[in-house]
Amino acid sequence: MLRSHFAALSAAALLALLTLTGCERAATGAQFKAIDITGASYAKGFSLPDAQGQQRQLQDFQGRLVVVFFGFTQCPDVCPSTMQELAEIKRALGADGDKVAGVFITIDPERDTPEVLGPYVSAFSPDFVALRGSLQETEALAKDFKIYFKKVPGRLNAQGQPTGYTMDHTAGSFVFDTKGRIRLFTRYGTGGEALLHDLNVLLDEG
Repeated sequence: MLRSHFAALSAAALLALLTLTGCERAATGAQFKAIDITGASYAKGFSLPDAQGQQRQLQDFQGRLVVVFFGFTQCPDVCPSTMQELAEIKRALGADGDKVAGVFITIDPERDTPEVLGPYVSAFSPDFVALRGSLQETEALAKDFKIYFKKVPGRLNAQGQPTGYTMDHTAGSFVFDTKGRIRLFTRYGTGGEALLHDLNVLLDEG
């Protein structure tokens, strides 16, 4: 497993970055650490029910940065470390952390029921939002975001039958600015410092 190698940065390390003055941050310009996909014709938004059954859309988060991650609750490493990293970044931002929304979209609606999703995301941060569509809705949204996911059979039992399954999927997050425009794709493993830097740049833009 990759848990140790990709452990989330400590909040103290992230807080250290916030000692930069406004002038120091401005000196970096709008040069992002993540992949700048501003103006992309894909990843335009989402409309799916949350764990409470309420339909949620990108427009609901107007005025906040939105970090969207596609994953599944039984993921052993990439998904929990990504969500934990984002939670630590929100805490490191202090009051500005309220201006960042974390949205987890399941790619495994078969197992990720609302009863499972709600506690899963709130364990990382109480204001994180979990979304769950039908398999058809999830496939359509994945196509719109140009991400990949696939069910993979688990180990075989003595009778030669798979004991379960896991999911292969694109490992990375999409970042929308406060006006609801797609801006960044950040690959898994880039690190919390890089994402914190980029969120600060976008917050400075207003």
